[in-house]
Amino acid sequence: QVQLVESGGDLVQPGGSLRLSCAASGFTFRHVTMAWYREGPGKGREWVATISANGADTGYKNSVRGRFVISRDNADEMVSLQMNGLKVEDTGVYYCHAPTMPTAPWGQGTQVTVSS
Repeated sequence: QVQLVESGGDLVQPGGSLRLSCAASGFTFRHVTMAWYREGPGKGREWVATISANGADTGYKNSVRGRFVISRDNADEMVSLQMNGLKVEDTGVYYCHAPTMPTAPWGQGTQVTVSS
């Protein structure tokens, strides 16, 4: 079955960097658009970034554009999110998911905390 496992979250100071990874299995990864989402404290889940199946096209939430970079490795069935210039408001649990597979189960997410 579909499985998404996120990792790489940590406590980091403002201005710092983190790289999140998501290992996918149970579906034909190379054919599927992937995305990152996050859930901040007291907030609902929000979209952060998307990458097309072949990696050629990406899209970003306005507040992260220019700081975050989404990428994927179809051979290893991984999607990553490089986060630079982190801000306190980037704090939250980060999840990867496939927008075209809405019934797929969500992973446990990975906690990112930006604090001095």
